[in-house]
Amino acid sequence: MVNESVATSVAPTFVEPIVLRMSDIRFDDASELLARYGLELVRIADGEPIPGSYWGECEAGLVGNAVHARADTPVHSLLHEAAHLIVLPPDRRAVVHTDATDSIEEEDAVCVLQALLGDELPGVGRERVLADMDAWGYTFRLGSARAYFERDSESAWAWLRARGLADEATRRLAPLPAGDGT
Repeated sequence: MVNESVATSVAPTFVEPIVLRMSDIRFDDASELLARYGLELVRIADGEPIPGSYWGECEAGLVGNAVHARADTPVHSLLHEAAHLIVLPPDRRAVVHTDATDSIEEEDAVCVLQALLGDELPGVGRERVLADMDAWGYTFRLGSARAYFERDSESAWAWLRARGLADEATRRLAPLPAGDGT
């Protein structure tokens, strides 16, 4: 009798997490959101390298006042990189290329700000941004981006409040001052 059951070895494959991509939302909505803060969203053609991408592949990139993204760029990545530019004064924005900061406090604040920016995009919202951050592999002491946002981000909220970017009491973005965008 011949054994018809033969075990085969298959190399494991990486399965990219399912997160909201730029192709899932209106590019113009994201462009308009960034423009409120004096930023430009630059659409990169599919398959082309993304200028200023710190992580490479499909991750958003920073060059000066511009955030670069492709259709396969995760929305949370776009919002994270945009948040890095939003927190910077205009003179620092102008010279950013790829790496926006080495400040832990700023990085923490950017993680909160990207969730707040998610609320400003139709079909996105902070809950989706926080879930996508977890799916993508962000790590936080309390185990999730949502737990960080809700229970472990006091210093980030204070950092954003001090710069007029967020209102901790309402857990929302602060209104932009007149003459916004700079």
